[in-house]
Parts: sequence; C-alpha cells; structure tokens
Amino acid sequence: MLPTRPRIASLTGYVPGEQPQEPGWTKLNTNENPYPPSPRVREAIERALGRLAIYPDPLGTAFRRAAAELLGVDPDWILPANGSDEVLTLLLRTFVDPGEVVAYPYPSYILYETLAEIQGGEGVRLPLREDWSWDKAACAAILPRVKLLLVPNPNSPSGNLWDDETLLQFVPPKGVLVLDEAYRDFADAPRDLRPLWDHPAGRRIIVTRTLSKSYSLAGLRLGFAVAAPEVIAELRKVKDSYNCDALSLAGGEAALRDQDWMRGNCERIRATRRRLEERLRQLEFSVVPSQANFVWATHPSGRHRDLYEQLKSRRILVRLMRFSGAFGSTAETPYDGLRITVGTDAEIDHLLRELESILQRIGSSP
Repeated sequence: MLPTRPRIASLTGYVPGEQPQEPGWTKLNTNENPYPPSPRVREAIERALGRLAIYPDPLGTAFRRAAAELLGVDPDWILPANGSDEVLTLLLRTFVDPGEVVAYPYPSYILYETLAEIQGGEGVRLPLREDWSWDKAACAAILPRVKLLLVPNPNSPSGNLWDDETLLQFVPPKGVLVLDEAYRDFADAPRDLRPLWDHPAGRRIIVTRTLSKSYSLAGLRLGFAVAAPEVIAELRKVKDSYNCDALSLAGGEAALRDQDWMRGNCERIRATRRRLEERLRQLEFSVVPSQANFVWATHPSGRHRDLYEQLKSRRILVRLMRFSGAFGSTAETPYDGLRITVGTDAEIDHLLRELESILQRIGSSP
C-alpha cells in the first residue's frame, strides 16, 4: 500500500473537460477560444527557439512589463505563472495553513474545493441564490474566519458578472480576496482595476488573469497575478524557480502587445454569444445572461444528461455540470445544466441544428 497522505488518498480530484485527440469533433466544452492567437505570438516563439539551451528569466521581466503597461501598474505588481490555475495553487500555499478557511461562492469553479482539500484547508461554500446573487447574511457569518476568499468573476458555470461595489463588501477582515478574472475580457464593459487598489483593503485584493481564453493560448499555459508588490514578493517565495518556460513568456508578451487582435476576437465571440442565448431561449432553455465566452443553459425537461449524451453521439461536446446542495438540490437530485462554450458561428449553427433535432425527439418520446 502506498504511503500516501490520507487527505490525498481520499481525494476525488478535479476532472478537466474532455479533450479528444482525434479530429472531427465540435468542441464546446472547455471554453477555449475558437479563433487563433495573434500572428505576433508565432513570430515571438520562433525568435525564442534559439535560447532553449538556457533557463528562462525566472521573473518573466519582459512579460511583466507588458502586463504592467496594459493594466497601468508597476511591473512589481505582476507575477507570471503556468496558467492562472498555478496562481491559485501559489495563493493556497502562501496564505492557508491546515484547518484555515478557504471560501468560495457555490456553484462556481469546482477546482477551488480540490485545492483547498489538497492544502488541508477547510473549504466553505458560500451559497448563491437562484438568481446568482450573494446571500450576504451567510457571507457575513463566515467572513471573520476566512483566510482566502476565491471569487470567479465572471462566474463559472453561470457567466454572470458581479460589480466591484458588491464584491468589495466581501474582503475578509483578516484574509485576502481573490478575483479570478479568467473570462473578464469577454464582458461587454471594459475593466478598470483602480477601484480595487483605491479600496482601504486594496493591498489584500488579488486579481488573477489567464491568456488561455481571450488571447487564444490555452495550449501555451500562461497566466498571472496582479497584486500589491508585498503580496507578489510572498508569492515568489513559494513558486518554482523557473515556473514559466521561455516560449510561453515570449508568446504571452507578444499576445499582450497586440490588443487589437484580442479585442477583435472577443467582439466576434460576444456577437455569437448573443445569438446563441437568443436561440436557446427560443428552444425553451433558461439562460443566464453571460459576460463570459460560454452560456449556462437549463431545460424544463431536466434531461440534461440525455441532451449531453445525444450531442456527444453526434461528436458535439458540451459540459454537463452537476452541483449537489445548490438551490435546495440534493446529492441524489443535484442541480445540473449544460455549459456551452461560444464557438465560431459555424460551430454554433451546427450545435443548434442538432440540439433542435434532439429536443424534437425527446418531446415525442414517451
């Protein structure tokens, strides 16, 4: 028997979305960007190939400068990482001792619970209401004990966006508020981080970003944290020496410096998202107005697994997600639905045609 830590031996582990390696799939399950990254990324990576025999810059200096210029902060406010998921891991390692409280809204990104359990923290769900608003009383009761509050904004799986005025009410008095903004570039309104830093607790607010989504670089694995320099200094103590490779740093810097390309792709996705939401409602789905590159849809039939399986049989992947304890549900009858990535217009047209056909068959079946 392996001498595994008991906590790890009993851990279920986070299960990523399906990643079929053969061609021919319409893949709308893991929120990748359907459009290619800026051509500048390839050019930068090709230039970096000549330096593969030496270690990369452990601080990612050129990338930090590009991110800092974009966000209007000093480079010392930026920490690059191997995707924003590594930033989350570093935050747990830096701030949370065994038994301390890691809180997060629920339903939200299910990786938070896994990371809390690995670290030995006490994971606490902050239940959201059915309209995806916060239960302020429940938050107020737990906040004094919270060491780390993790908030995806826009949220996943719902895609809704909370305003800063709401979220700044939830800075833990003795802890840190983390705003996981993986999907923020897809929102209708541009982002201004200044209200966060101007807040009295601004030195205890951390923003995480990724280049996987809006910059079309999911395969490159690069993200970063934005926080006060004293926070970044602590995170550097626990990161791997060379946590970001030279190709990722070069490609990421080039992507950040081509904002026109990224914004153009995001606008295309927003337009397709609006059309997808409208058609899903016509097909009787309930749809949460999304500010991300995905849509959360529930059907009155409740047959979400059937819909998922029948779409998969037609080589269309969406994400079936289930949350026990959400909105009064139970483990036996969880709250569930379909999270659908916004693909190209052609991909979404294909999905909608097949989905309409499936719904017609479900409606006529006994």
